Amino acid sequence: MTASDNARRLLKVAAAAADAKQGEDLVALDVSGPLPLTDAFLLVSGRNERNVLAIASEIEEKLLEAGQRAIRREGRTEGRWVLLDFGDLVVHVFHEEDRTYYQLERLWKDCPVLPIELPEPARNASEA
Repeated sequence: MTASDNARRLLKVAAAAADAKQGEDLVALDVSGPLPLTDAFLLVSGRNERNVLAIASEIEEKLLEAGQRAIRREGRTEGRWVLLDFGDLVVHVFHEEDRTYYQLERLWKDCPVLPIELPEPARNASEA
């Protein structure tokens, strides 16, 4: 199996939202083979608890605007590892220390990496 078109659409929106809030080290994994409950994971790091919460909030807001409500949220109180479940896509927003500790990429190393398409940065009018 491969990640559905809907999972890829949600991934694009979520990645752009994470990038807009300075999310770092974005990695998307196609987990549709081993996990029957979801198609893709998006892993994102934040520099501190405030950044983690800002990234998670922006992702949730942009996906809601795109018509997808979160089914479940975990970890908002601590701001160390926020999990957002959107059905076809599960987003993990980590504090960079926690991401290093839990190493989800290593746990899911057999899953294919999905390309992440980020919007081009806006150019200054002086550059045009």
